Amino acid sequence: MANRRAHMAGLLGATALACLFAVALPSAPAFAQTVADLAPSVPEGAQMLLEADTLVYDNDASTVTAVGGVQIDYAGNRLVAQRVTYDRKTSRLIASGNVEVVNSDGTKIFSQEIDITDDFADGFVNTLRIETVDKTYFAAESAKREGGFLTTFNNGVYTACEPCEAKPDKAPIWRVKAQKIIWNGKKKTVRFENSNFEFFGFPIAFLPAFEIADPTVKRKSGFLMPGVSFNSKLGIGVSVPYYFALSPTYDLTIKGTGYTKQGFLGEAEWRQRFNNGEYSLKMAGIYQMNPDKFDAGTVDSGPNGDPNKLRGMVGTKGHFDLNPRWAFGWNILAQTDKNFSRTYSIDGFSESTHRSEVYLTGLNDRNYFDLRAMRFQVQEEALDSDPNARADKQPWVLPSLDYAYIPDAPLAGGELSFNVNSRVIQRSDLDANITAPNGPTVHGIEGTSSRITAEAQWKRTIVTDGGLLVTPLLAFRADGSYVDASSASLTAINDMATDPRINVAEDVRSSLFRYMATLGLELRWPVLFSSTSSTHVLEPMAQIFARPSESAIGGLGIPNEDAQSFVFDAASLFERDKFSGYDRMEGGTRANLGLRYSGSFNNGWTTNALVGQSYHLAGDNSFAAPDLVNAGAYSGLETDTSDYVALAGIASPNGFSASVSGRFDERTFDVRRAEMKVGLDARPLAVSARYAFIQAQPLYGFANDRHEVTLGATARFNDQWRVFGSGTYDIQGDLLVKNGVGFAYDDECFTYLMSYSESRDHNKPDEVSRTVGFNISFRTIGDFGNATSAF
Repeated sequence: MANRRAHMAGLLGATALACLFAVALPSAPAFAQTVADLAPSVPEGAQMLLEADTLVYDNDASTVTAVGGVQIDYAGNRLVAQRVTYDRKTSRLIASGNVEVVNSDGTKIFSQEIDITDDFADGFVNTLRIETVDKTYFAAESAKREGGFLTTFNNGVYTACEPCEAKPDKAPIWRVKAQKIIWNGKKKTVRFENSNFEFFGFPIAFLPAFEIADPTVKRKSGFLMPGVSFNSKLGIGVSVPYYFALSPTYDLTIKGTGYTKQGFLGEAEWRQRFNNGEYSLKMAGIYQMNPDKFDAGTVDSGPNGDPNKLRGMVGTKGHFDLNPRWAFGWNILAQTDKNFSRTYSIDGFSESTHRSEVYLTGLNDRNYFDLRAMRFQVQEEALDSDPNARADKQPWVLPSLDYAYIPDAPLAGGELSFNVNSRVIQRSDLDANITAPNGPTVHGIEGTSSRITAEAQWKRTIVTDGGLLVTPLLAFRADGSYVDASSASLTAINDMATDPRINVAEDVRSSLFRYMATLGLELRWPVLFSSTSSTHVLEPMAQIFARPSESAIGGLGIPNEDAQSFVFDAASLFERDKFSGYDRMEGGTRANLGLRYSGSFNNGWTTNALVGQSYHLAGDNSFAAPDLVNAGAYSGLETDTSDYVALAGIASPNGFSASVSGRFDERTFDVRRAEMKVGLDARPLAVSARYAFIQAQPLYGFANDRHEVTLGATARFNDQWRVFGSGTYDIQGDLLVKNGVGFAYDDECFTYLMSYSESRDHNKPDEVSRTVGFNISFRTIGDFGNATSAF
C-alpha cells in the first residue's frame, strides 16, 4: 500500500519512537540524558506524523516498514531516512539510508543505519556522526550501547571545532582521535582510550587514557587543566587544580603549585550559591624554602635578616540581593604580610592596591543609597620602616555614606535634588611628603577625621521664544566635621605654615561647622546652521554663581582627603563646583564663559569643539588658597582670570578619530597642559597614539615638566590571527617606561595568546621588569598556561 501522507497513532509505539529520537548517544546535550530524562520532552498523547512513498504491513513477519523519502515528526523530533522498519517480535527498530535525526533540543545525528531496541537499552549504529546544539562534534566507525547507560564509540573522533564549509573533509584545528570513546551515562563522563591529540591535523601528543566531564555537565568533580609559570624569584611553577562538585549549590577547588625555588603553595577555594546571592572563601599558604632569592630588605625576604618563611592569606567575597532594591556584600583580605597575595598571584586578590570592604547599597527609582566600610591595602615590597612605604599610610574608612534623592514631583516647575555624604577616616601613620620641592605636603593626617555633608539643589530650564535656554539654580550645602589629629600631623602643618606661599589656618579646630549657599544662572543659545551636505550648531554659554567665600581652608578644619586630584580643563569648565570631592568646595562669585560647537556631515564625519574661560569676580578665590596638598596650585584658576581651556575632535565613519585638548596661559597663551589623541580602527589595522604634556607643579609635588607619548597598534591577518604592540616613552626623563608585543589566535573552538612586555621605574631606570604571558584554550577541554609570568 502507498500513502504519501498518513496520520498514525501507536505505529511503532510511543516508547520505540522516543528511543529512536533519543539516539543522540554521547554528546551534548543528549550526552547526559537517559530515556527517563527524555520522557518529559514527549508529551502524553502526542501525535506522530509519518510521510513516506510506501508503507508496508507484514502481519506474518510482524513488521511495519516505511520506504522511500521517510520523514517522521513526533513531539518536536524529526527522523529522515530512506527506510524505517519496526519489528514487533524483537522489539527492534531499524532506520537505514542517509539517516538524519533531529532531536527537539536541536541535536543532529547522521548515520547510514541505526539498529536499536525499543527500550534504548541496547543498540548498534554504523558510521555515526553527531552535531550537538553547543557545536561539539562526535564521529565514529560504529557505536554500541549496552545496559542502557554505557555507550562505546569505536575508532571515534571528538572536537569542538566547526567543520569548514568550503572543505568539510579538512582536519579541524584540534581533535581527539581515540581507539575507544566510552560514555558512562551514570557517571556523566567521557573516557578516551589509546588516543592522539591532533593539532591542525598533526598528532602532537599520545594519551593512553584520559577522562573529561560530559560537555553538558557544568559541574563535575575531577582534575582541571594544569598551569605553568616562571619567575626568577619563585622559579618554575606547575599548578594542578582539582575540582569537587559537592552539591548543585556549593563546590570546592584545591590547587597545588610546586615552585622550584620556593616549594609548595597550597590553595583552596569554597564557593556557595543561594537563591539571592553567593559567597566564596579562599585560603593559600606556603613555607618558603629560599626567602633569600627575593631582594634583601623587602617584605618577601624578611626584615633585618629574619627570613620570611611561613606566609599565607585568607580572603572572602560575597554579594546578596536582600530584595529587588537592596544588596549586601563584602570583599575582605587578611594575610600574614602585605605582599603575599601579589607575590604569588593569588587570583582575585593580587592587585597592587586591594580594597577590603563591607557594603550595603539600595536603588529605587531616583533614590540611591550606598554605605560601606573600607580598608585600602597597598601590596608592596617595601618594609614598614622604609620611609617610602605606603601601606601603613592608607586609611580605614569607617564608614562612608552616599545618599541621593530626586523627588518625582517638580517644585515650581523645576527639579529638586538632595545629596548626603559622610565619611570617617582613621590613619595610623602620617602620609606626608616632607621633601617636596617647596615645602611639605600632607596627603593624609595621622589620627581620625570625620565629616558629614548635606546638600539641596533646585534648578529649572526655561526656553524663550527666541530659543534662549535660561536655567536658574539655587543650592545650599552644610558641612560638619570633627578631627582628632596626632602631634605629628600638627608638626607637619606648622612646617607648611613656614612657607609664605602656603596659607594654612592658624587656629587648628577639633570641630567645625560650615555652609555654602549658591545662587546661579546659566544661559545657552544654540543656533543651528544647515546646508544640503551638513548641519552645524553653535552654542554660546554663560554661567554665573554668586556665593560666599569658602571657609576653613587648610589646617585641620576639614582635611582634604577626597578632593586632592584636581584638573581644570574644558570638561570641567561649566561645573558648579570644580573640586572632585566633598572636603573642598568652591567659594566666591565666579562666571564661566564659553562657546560650544558640533557639526555633522552627510558623508558620516562629525566634529565638536569647546573653548572658554572662567572669571573670579568677588570673595576669596578657593583655588588661590592651598590646602594641605595645594590642590589649587598651578590649576589655571588661582588667578582672577583663568587660563583658557579648549578641546576639539573629529571622527569619520571609516574608523578614524582625532582629538586635542589643552589649557593655555591667559596672558601669553603658553601651553600649560595638553593632550592629543589619534586613532584609526580600519581592519586589518588599528593604531592609536597619545601625547600628554603637563607643566611643572612644584607645590603640587611635581618639580619637572612631564612629557609622555604612548603608541599602540594591532594588525589582523584574518579573522583569527592578530599581532599587537604598545609602548610608553617619557620624553622629559628620556625613559621607555613600558613596552610590549604579542600575537594571538581566536576562533570558536581555540584561543592562543603569547605576549612579552617590559617596564621600568623612574627611580631605578636600569632595572627592567619583564613579563611573559601565554594561554592556550581548547573549548570544552580547558585552559593551559598563565596570564603573565614575570622574570
